[in-house]
Amino acid sequence: MADALISVLLEQLASVVYQHTNQAVKLVLNAEKAVSSFSSNLKAIQAVLEDAEKKQVTDPRVEDWLEKLKDVSYEMEDVLDEWNTEILRRQVEEKQGKEGENARVTKKKVCFPMPCVCFCFGQANKVIHRNNIARRIEELNEKLTSIAAEREMYGFHQSTKGGPDDQQVIQRQKTTSLVDISKIFGREEEKDMLLSKLLRESSPEEGRFLLIPIVGMGGMGKTTLAQLAYNDEKVTNHFHKKVWVCVSSPFDEIKIARAIIESLDKNETQKSSNELETLLLCIRSHVKDKKLLLVLDDVWTENQKEWENLKLPVIMQSCAKGSRILVTTRKQGVAKMMRASSMIYLDKLSDRDCLALFNSIAFLDRKKDEDAGFGAIGEEIVKKCKGLPLAAKTLGSLVWFKKTREEWRDVLNSKIWELEEVEEQVFRPLLLSYYDLAPAVKICLLYCAIFPKDYHFKKNNLIELWMSQDYLNSKENKEKRRKGQNYFESLAMRSFFQDFDGNEMGDILGCKMHDIVHDFVQFLTKKECIIIEAAKGDNQIVELPGDKVRHLTLTSVPEGPLSFPTSCCMCRNIRTLSIFNSRITTISPGSILQMKCLRTLNLSDSVLTELPKELGELIHLRYMDLSFSKGLKELPDAVCDLFNLQTLVLVWCEKLEKLPKAMEKLINLKHLYVRYCRKLRYLPKGIGSLKSLQALDCFYVCEGDDIEALKLGDLGIMDQLQGSLRIERLGNNAKDDASEIEKAQLGNKEHLSHLEVRFQEEDEDEDEEQRKGDSEIVKALQPHQNLESLSIWCCYIGTTESLYWIRSLHNLRRVDLSSWPVCEVLPPLGKLPSLEILEIEWMGKVEKVGVEFLGIEEQVSGILFPRLERLSFQSMYNWEEWEGITKEDSSSSEITIMPLLYILEIYECPELIALPDFLYKISTLHNLTIERCPILEQDYEKGVGKEWHNISHIPNITIRPESESEPESESE
Repeated sequence: MADALISVLLEQLASVVYQHTNQAVKLVLNAEKAVSSFSSNLKAIQAVLEDAEKKQVTDPRVEDWLEKLKDVSYEMEDVLDEWNTEILRRQVEEKQGKEGENARVTKKKVCFPMPCVCFCFGQANKVIHRNNIARRIEELNEKLTSIAAEREMYGFHQSTKGGPDDQQVIQRQKTTSLVDISKIFGREEEKDMLLSKLLRESSPEEGRFLLIPIVGMGGMGKTTLAQLAYNDEKVTNHFHKKVWVCVSSPFDEIKIARAIIESLDKNETQKSSNELETLLLCIRSHVKDKKLLLVLDDVWTENQKEWENLKLPVIMQSCAKGSRILVTTRKQGVAKMMRASSMIYLDKLSDRDCLALFNSIAFLDRKKDEDAGFGAIGEEIVKKCKGLPLAAKTLGSLVWFKKTREEWRDVLNSKIWELEEVEEQVFRPLLLSYYDLAPAVKICLLYCAIFPKDYHFKKNNLIELWMSQDYLNSKENKEKRRKGQNYFESLAMRSFFQDFDGNEMGDILGCKMHDIVHDFVQFLTKKECIIIEAAKGDNQIVELPGDKVRHLTLTSVPEGPLSFPTSCCMCRNIRTLSIFNSRITTISPGSILQMKCLRTLNLSDSVLTELPKELGELIHLRYMDLSFSKGLKELPDAVCDLFNLQTLVLVWCEKLEKLPKAMEKLINLKHLYVRYCRKLRYLPKGIGSLKSLQALDCFYVCEGDDIEALKLGDLGIMDQLQGSLRIERLGNNAKDDASEIEKAQLGNKEHLSHLEVRFQEEDEDEDEEQRKGDSEIVKALQPHQNLESLSIWCCYIGTTESLYWIRSLHNLRRVDLSSWPVCEVLPPLGKLPSLEILEIEWMGKVEKVGVEFLGIEEQVSGILFPRLERLSFQSMYNWEEWEGITKEDSSSSEITIMPLLYILEIYECPELIALPDFLYKISTLHNLTIERCPILEQDYEKGVGKEWHNISHIPNITIRPESESEPESESE
């Protein structure tokens, strides 16, 4: 909706305006008066935006007014960005001028093809175009002044979030405890889970009562599930008193307290009191020593103070043990605020249950139609619902009135957000969740309309896309990423995102949007975000539906160059161009020149072979993704003219041989992703000038001494690096590599969380003597103690003494050691306090894993591997003995080993003769896998192996010989 876009733009514009006012604007451009007036108008309009957004729902004139406001705001943003870009350009030119003739990169003047503007600063002798920056600001200020005056026509007032206006625009439906069980489909599993939580005895940890939140997106059936449980006969018999209160928003403590009293005793005289204290004492007197079930339906507030004022946890302490509070909410933040430990997350209905719900409504009193061709159409319609009960009910009601198959097909073939009934019934509840968001979070949600349906997007990638549109306003770029993470979590906790995937360390990596939510955001952005599927056999994209399109997504573009009609003027305002599931080979220069406002360009996963030099004229461009362009060999030098570029993604560009030399000109570059660029010999030296670089996913050590290559030591000044860093091809020049590693000062990279080090893979003609320098390199690594994950591959060290510094990594949660062909002893890792995952593989000379691996030195007591949850060994072909602790060790001191181990995997260890005794005592061990280990397979065979009794208590055991593809035995 408009206020999301406008509010963020106004905040951003005001910030930029003030920033530039503090510079030489008023002196050079004589724009001080216009800038001041523009800022005042912004503030006046911002005060009524919330009211304007709500009124546009019913008043098309207001919608038009907001459209004009957006146009002016976007244009002003572009003008100021051009201005800022010129400042950046001059900074780069001045720096190159100082470098003189010996500069790394040939000095070159940069000319920006700005349509109506040229700048004049200081002593520079440049021709000012007719429509210069000062005049354009003046013209835009005049437009904004007119728009600001028009607001008086609509009677806007300054509204506050959560005020009465919310109720006027969208009526919040009041719920009751009554439910028609015959109309409920599915949810058996969720109901059983809820009943179990309601009826079981409370544990000592839970105290006298348990708070149970049901969380899910709007329309998912939270209230219905609560009603089912509330009216269950066993629940009615179990509790002495039951109370149902529809809380909704705003959270009114007195109103809620009165509703509770009304339910407990309709004749209670004190329920009319306006004193919260009186009402709460009255409630306590009615529930004292009673087993109470209190349902709080549709809770929105995350305000801790409001919840505490209601004193319900205090009141529940006076109830009988086993009392329950059941809460329904769309927001996980509500559950966290209430400190609930037992949450039920309500996901979509199964396809079968969703169809049954739809059919129960669509074929009411017309069962004959179900077998007459309508049923097949109905099944396709239900697929649009994607398991959302409210959508199934709405579409079922819609087609019930339609008597012909043609009318049903019209519903099937319509975009779901074009159906008036869907807008009224399904989108209105989602609007409540949407209005509950802060404006900055709203605009981030709306931007997700650029993705095709069912698209799996990565969290970090999404945050960087938000950055590219300047949605994350912050003075510090680190704060921008943190702010983006907070926005992502806010949307996730309100169920706008789903189907999360993560890594083994519990980090969320990506997710999807429910199709109905996707339809919803498309509905809100239908003029600005367009997704077009290209016509087969035609590379020429049809003209866009108007010049209001800001974000364009193209799918299924056939192989060949991408181009727009040369006469097309609808592209001039496009800020995002994304290509999905396409096979474009390049993009035409003419198309580039039509999109001068472009800030985000995603051409990933295509068959790109080249890019035009005109790319350098996209002066606003902040994000460019060319990943998986497996035919791309080089980038045009003009890429280095993109002074605003923040993110460059080149992952899996397998044929990419080099990057442009003048990378130091990309003074705003924050994120450079070059992993899996197999033919990239090195990174250019100029990257070493980018002190503010925050993400560099892979560093390629150059073979030989190329003066154009970035050296590891050049990373020394990049203390802002964060996230993951992989260093590849170490070990060819061991002495130099060790020296460069020291200069890189990894110990100062406190924001780096994942470090992967890959030595040069073994050469058949290479002997071990040539790789003795690897130990010096390992010794020099010494990363910061904040590191959470460490991987070291293809390392030629015989002992682990050079890895001494690993003991200081108290935050290390994962370690992967792979392909250490000459290593004979495993490093002492048992005392790492945070280690959760350990994988060791391809250590061909290890014959024994002993107490040194546990970290035992002489006498020791305490817990070893205190947090280890997963342990994996693979391809240890000469490993014979896994030693635990001797009787002498255990009797002389108290030692506990791996108390939290959950998964143990042993693959391809043919000589290993037994598991250590301490493993048999680990009560948490849940999964044991043994594959292609013949001795272990025989001794631990289910039921008959001589050691089977030691592991039979483990719930899931898989023992698989090499000849078998399926598990040989599994315990129950």
